[in-house]
Amino acid sequence: MDNSASSVLCGCLQMTLGVGVLLDIIRRTILESKPDSSFMISVSLVALIANVICLVLLAKHKDGEVHMRATWIFTKNDVIANLSVITAGILVAYFSSAIPDLIIGLIISAIVIRGGVQIISEAKVAY
Repeated sequence: MDNSASSVLCGCLQMTLGVGVLLDIIRRTILESKPDSSFMISVSLVALIANVICLVLLAKHKDGEVHMRATWIFTKNDVIANLSVITAGILVAYFSSAIPDLIIGLIISAIVIRGGVQIISEAKVAY
């Protein structure tokens, strides 16, 4: 499988992840489940540290070949998601409501799906 084909696959997987997040938001809305804000924040902080390290390492390759660009987009989206989940956790704790988590989850879903579309578009241009 060449870099363009593997990047298209990565873009499809990214979009699948975004749709999965969207489906989970629907599930949590129906079940009216309230997330654990301290767990959200602590796990996202650990993930944020790891993703920022990866983003720094990838920075010099972000304009490289399509597979490196896809990796950059994945990691950038992960950093955005981590920061968003931390924000959601703080807002969930402050308002004692799941609504901030659901709203921010929708935003994260849109970002992830958009990233998948972007990866596929760039892979097709490179192909």
